[in-house]
Amino acid sequence: MARGKLRIYLGAAPGVGKTYSMLSEAHRRVERGTDCVVAFVEHHSRPRTEVMLHGLELLPRHEIEYRGAVFTEMDVDAVLERRPSVVLVDELAHTNIPGSRNTKRWQDVEELLAAGIDVVSTVNIQHLESLGDVVESITGVRQQETVPDEVVRRADQIELVDMSPQALRRRMAHGNIYKPEKVDAALSNYFRPGNLTALRELALLWVADRVDEYLTEYRSEHRVNKIWGSRERIVVGLTGGPEGRTLIRRAARLAEKGAGGEVLAVYVARSDGLTAASPKELAVQRTLVEDLGGTFHHVVGDDVPPALLDFSRGVNATQIVLGTSRRRTWQYLFGPGVGATVARDSGPDLDVHIVTHDEAARGRGLPVGRGARLGRTRILWGWAAGVIGPALLTLLLTRISVDLGLANEMLLYLALTVGSALLGGLLPSLASAALGSLLINWYFTPPVHEFTIADPKNIVAITIFFLVAASVASVVDLAARRTHQAARLRAESEILSFLAGSVLRGETSLDALLERVRETFAMESAALLERASEVEPWTCTGAVGPAPVTRPEDADVDMPVGDRMALALSGRVLPAEDRRVLGAFAAQAAVVLDRQRLQEEAHQARLYAEGDRIRTALLAAVSHDLRTPLASIKASVTSLRSDDVEWSEADEAELLEGIEAGADRLEHLVGNLLDMSRLQTGTVTPIIREIDLDEVVPMALGGVPEDSVILDIPEDLPMVAVDAGLLERAVANVVENAVKYSPPGERVLVSASAMADRVEVRVADQGPGVPDEAKDRIFAPFQRYGDAPRGAGVGLGLAVARGFAEAMGGTLTAEDTPGGGMTMVITLKQTADPRASARTCRR
Repeated sequence: MARGKLRIYLGAAPGVGKTYSMLSEAHRRVERGTDCVVAFVEHHSRPRTEVMLHGLELLPRHEIEYRGAVFTEMDVDAVLERRPSVVLVDELAHTNIPGSRNTKRWQDVEELLAAGIDVVSTVNIQHLESLGDVVESITGVRQQETVPDEVVRRADQIELVDMSPQALRRRMAHGNIYKPEKVDAALSNYFRPGNLTALRELALLWVADRVDEYLTEYRSEHRVNKIWGSRERIVVGLTGGPEGRTLIRRAARLAEKGAGGEVLAVYVARSDGLTAASPKELAVQRTLVEDLGGTFHHVVGDDVPPALLDFSRGVNATQIVLGTSRRRTWQYLFGPGVGATVARDSGPDLDVHIVTHDEAARGRGLPVGRGARLGRTRILWGWAAGVIGPALLTLLLTRISVDLGLANEMLLYLALTVGSALLGGLLPSLASAALGSLLINWYFTPPVHEFTIADPKNIVAITIFFLVAASVASVVDLAARRTHQAARLRAESEILSFLAGSVLRGETSLDALLERVRETFAMESAALLERASEVEPWTCTGAVGPAPVTRPEDADVDMPVGDRMALALSGRVLPAEDRRVLGAFAAQAAVVLDRQRLQEEAHQARLYAEGDRIRTALLAAVSHDLRTPLASIKASVTSLRSDDVEWSEADEAELLEGIEAGADRLEHLVGNLLDMSRLQTGTVTPIIREIDLDEVVPMALGGVPEDSVILDIPEDLPMVAVDAGLLERAVANVVENAVKYSPPGERVLVSASAMADRVEVRVADQGPGVPDEAKDRIFAPFQRYGDAPRGAGVGLGLAVARGFAEAMGGTLTAEDTPGGGMTMVITLKQTADPRASARTCRR
């Protein structure tokens, strides 16, 4: 059954018209043919609101007597029985009268939504639980009736019913809200202009945040990458330098110029950890931006401008604030800089502000190339091959006497250029090409040892060599990048394929999945955190690794899953491109957790169903099987006490024998019922010790006639590790069942034998037997096979026997007896002490 939809009219204060708007919507729906009823609406003697109730179906209310007075509350059962399409429920935060179905009205509404009924309700901003302290500081009144924010946030639609403070005070003065005798007190206290203005701002900001959540969800679902400037979001790009404080304050001033402006400070770190940022300075800047009402974000990207732009578009930012570069003039030879690149690639929908500061042009470390992801060691080898390699090659060529020719010499230098590109990327290979060209010119083109070339053909050759070397280096570097990207995409596809397969197979546990997350991203620990609502603390539902975090704020990486769950990782900061795969892991973790909970609920449901079945059968047993021996005892006792009949000694002995037999039978039935109850509740605790079977089995035969059983227990059997009391009860039940089904004159054989590491006790009868398909069914509680008479017991003997056997670590199974009949096999563990077996053999 689909869950119903919740629509809430939210107001800043009483009297703004929430109930009136709700009733107006109800009339519109009724006119369209919707089945809409009123479950609870309080008009508070307001004439216009009372008139709006005319023409709507009103459901009866539930009357509750409390402290000598009668109160009315919404009748949830009446609504569920009526099952309308839409129901109106006023005052969502209302506290029900003690004795009601639920404590709070929003809990009543949750029941209606779960039943598939759409609900339209109302609530004031001061009743939201998270705003209780704020409202008290504004109005001086503590709200006693509150509703969790999460309940309102989950609403499918929230409509703000707004009214200016002046208009609301006029409504109050005209008597449209409170009775005339209360108007003056209300206007001078709660309904003061300042209070109403503050409450109105609270309501507007709260709804604006909710609208922002809707917008984010919509953009994500529809994959909207273009920035929508619905509100000013200003991203501050930080480098970890001292200029960051100036940039943050400048961004805060920009945000203040527009209502609802938001500041997001972001620091882009390289994946290899090569950074000149000061951790202390970053900590100070984080504190500053949070004090100014903004948020701090830490992302990883080898190329800062694209990472910064991707983050800005991801959060739907409208402006970027950057500082003037700290690089010196000569350092611009390495590129235009982050600010110029971001301004060039930002596009028309994202404004970029370059802010001057005191640290401008004071210098900074050399920029790290794009090949930083190759690792420091590999880049050093690339520079060695590109710079030292041509020098060594020149030394070798000048020392040999063989003239290889200019073409071959150029090919050797070209090979070094390609090698440096493979090792260190583009920059080392370009350096190799330039150095190789100069060395060829100096040593191998006449006139030698001069940077002049006499033959024009050699000029063309060297020029072509440099161009070919640079082109080959660029292509090799591009191919290496594409290979890196392809390997990464292949790894991502393998991970996503694993996740998809595990979803279909349902074979991944939460701990295994978290361990896979930790291994995939090389983290120290991973934890799945959950909370009941936004005001509740986080709880850990699963974790792997040492010292997992307990809050998303404490993690190096956190990936939210909905509003109330997050995957938190500790160990290092992840690159921005890894968050896509991490999001898939987080979603899968939520699915695995839900599946585990559903499995637990299904298991509990099966247990409850089994308990209900057993209780039903127990009632049937009590109503019939237990009454039969009681009736026999009652009849015999009544006969003995009768003064009308003079009984002979033989008759009295027969009646007394009947009483004793009925009492024994009743004791047996009650004992089995109690044993079954202990098994069902899990209160059977075996006391395992080493015993001989010939000490227990004979004692279990006391409930059957002496000539009905043949006992064959060898004296040299190994000792078994069992609970003597439980084993005696199990054997007794099995033997009594076998005797009951044996033909007259046929005796039951009770034997024992040792096999490998176990001992078997076999109880064989010559009765009618049981088909193979029914062999497991006879061990279920309250089961009788075939045409067993009702007075033969309640069908618990074999169930209790199997339960006791399994509690001791053994088994009880059924086999066919050769020649006809049934053999029950109780398998028990031998003792682990070999000396015990030796003592048994010597006896």
